[in-house]
Amino acid sequence: MEARQAVLKLGDALPDIALPAYFPETKADGTIRLGPSAPEKRWTILVYYPADFTFVCPTELADFARHYDAFRALGAEVVGVSTDTVYTHKAWLESERLLSDVRFPMAADHNGRLARLFNIYNEADGTALRGTFLVDPDGILRAQEVTWYDVGRNAEETLRLLEAFEFVRNNPGVACPAGWRKGQKFLKPGMELVGKVAEALT
Repeated sequence: MEARQAVLKLGDALPDIALPAYFPETKADGTIRLGPSAPEKRWTILVYYPADFTFVCPTELADFARHYDAFRALGAEVVGVSTDTVYTHKAWLESERLLSDVRFPMAADHNGRLARLFNIYNEADGTALRGTFLVDPDGILRAQEVTWYDVGRNAEETLRLLEAFEFVRNNPGVACPAGWRKGQKFLKPGMELVGKVAEALT
């Protein structure tokens, strides 16, 4: 019997995995590859949602669509993911007006394999919770947000997190304080900063 893989934790590398995907810009299906061996070394924002043709979900995907150019400017790809098929994704995007501006890929984790690794798979009904996962260009999980079904997320906050993680990736040894935005003061942790954080930020 195959052993069940442990739940992914922050700092873990995603396994090499391929998901079927629908690409709205070309109206074609294809494959999204994730993990250390993925061909494109970029940030990936996985936006899991419970199901196509539901209610809160299109408002979230429309929110990410409004910020899509900003994510791409940071070298990131947004990927919408549910346990539906690529065919359902296509039908939903073509019928729901809220989704008319969605240009990012829509992946199908139809057997819930990756959702189980993120510990968001609902075994009772085959859906996934709302989960946002930031994966760095090396395939490492750097941030996650998981919420229950009835409250939508905020794409702007995900974008802020991406900006901060990209900044610390490019500037080893620094840290970003709460609410940090690009251009604001950052921290350099060390003994000289102990008890002097307020001074460092003024």
